[in-house]
Amino acid sequence: MDSTRNPWPALWALVLGFFMILVDSTIVAVANPAIMTDLQADVNMVVWVTSAYLLTYAVPLLVTGRLGDRFGPKNIYLIGLVLFTGASFWCGVSGDISMLIVARAFQGLGAALMTPQTMSVITRTFPPDRRGTAMGLWGAVAGVATLVGPLAGGVLVDSLGWEWIFFVNVPVGILAFVLAWKLVPSLPTHTHRFDIPGVVLSAAGMFLLVFGIQEGSTYDWGRGVWICIGAGLLVLAAFVVNQARNTDEPLLPLGLFKDRNFSLANIAISSMGFAVTSMVLPLMFYAQAVRGLSPTGAALLMVPMAVITGVCAPFVGKLVDRTHPRYIAGSGFLLFAVSLGWLALVMTPDSATWELLIPIGLIGLANSCIWSPLAATATHNLPPQQAGAGSGVYNTTRQVGAVLGSAAIGALITARLAAQGLGGGASEHEGVQDLPDVVREPFSTAMSQSVWLPAAVLLVGFLASVAFARPLRAGDREKSSAR
Repeated sequence: MDSTRNPWPALWALVLGFFMILVDSTIVAVANPAIMTDLQADVNMVVWVTSAYLLTYAVPLLVTGRLGDRFGPKNIYLIGLVLFTGASFWCGVSGDISMLIVARAFQGLGAALMTPQTMSVITRTFPPDRRGTAMGLWGAVAGVATLVGPLAGGVLVDSLGWEWIFFVNVPVGILAFVLAWKLVPSLPTHTHRFDIPGVVLSAAGMFLLVFGIQEGSTYDWGRGVWICIGAGLLVLAAFVVNQARNTDEPLLPLGLFKDRNFSLANIAISSMGFAVTSMVLPLMFYAQAVRGLSPTGAALLMVPMAVITGVCAPFVGKLVDRTHPRYIAGSGFLLFAVSLGWLALVMTPDSATWELLIPIGLIGLANSCIWSPLAATATHNLPPQQAGAGSGVYNTTRQVGAVLGSAAIGALITARLAAQGLGGGASEHEGVQDLPDVVREPFSTAMSQSVWLPAAVLLVGFLASVAFARPLRAGDREKSSAR
């Protein structure tokens, strides 16, 4: 760690790219109705546009964190940024839903190369007792990006067309490349071997699990679906056994989980990834189909959430260095769950707009109390040589939660629409933006019922975060590492 170099310019350069890839995790939600209509896709196919991105984002993260350690986080970040930017252009020129899904998969791979490098640079350039403030910026970016995505998507879809939610990444990606090239330092590298069997097992297990969950309703949850889900779980179990027996350099260093806070933070961030990803889809469908809002109008519902998160997250980051993280993160998770339950209750055809904005604003406050404490707590006790592996694991669990959230909410929405007598979705009509009045009530009920799923999953994050131990101080960490 170079104590004479100011680490902040490098961090600002990296978070621009980080902001862009996180926006792409949620920006598609508001464009889904337009994509469905333009590319003649159903609900299940359009959910794959998000799931393909999240799946190829999540699976390689364990490897890409190591790649940063081996070849330098700056180099891997820049390669990922080029891939992400090029794939964004490909998404924009896609002429059918299948091509768009493939392009999104490549976009996710670029994001997977970039993401661990951001946390790795923070861990390796900021001293442990200043990381909370740095993670406050990281948390603000993460929270705002995942909430601003729908807003930016709405404006672009209304004014230029859904393709521009991807085209806009091209100039931003070029700017991010120039800034990272100039401002991010070339950090020392560490020799690593790469666990190919681990890569294959983790990728196969995740794909089988996500495919089974998301496609379950398409195949009426028949025996083949459950075989697919069961096979995915078995392959993931085999992956864990393989990692435990790997005495060389496993893809997933299970030794990291000996640190209580690292383990709990990973559980908590996976529930956060699940909730943030899964809450947006039913809310955007409800806003456009039931309330008749334009994409921009629907996205404007998210403004209180984004503004409150952006304003509060830096202040929370400063508190993290002085306050036990369980109080901040636990309060955030509980408030998020309660707010989503409140939102579900007021998602009716006749509710006033202000009734929706109150719980949405509270979700913003909850977000600001979650991102920074979790990231700072997860990385606080990690030694520098494990920064890449630790950030890779942490980001993997967040993205695993997100991809499972995307798959699960897609399956649940389809099931609840069927339970309301709407078949497999709203695709029977000319588009979800043109629902007949007779359909609005049952469609609204299906969407509100779906929101209870992320609310329930957030309680897992609450239980994990309230069990945090106080992070080690610098002197305690040195004694611990000397043992």
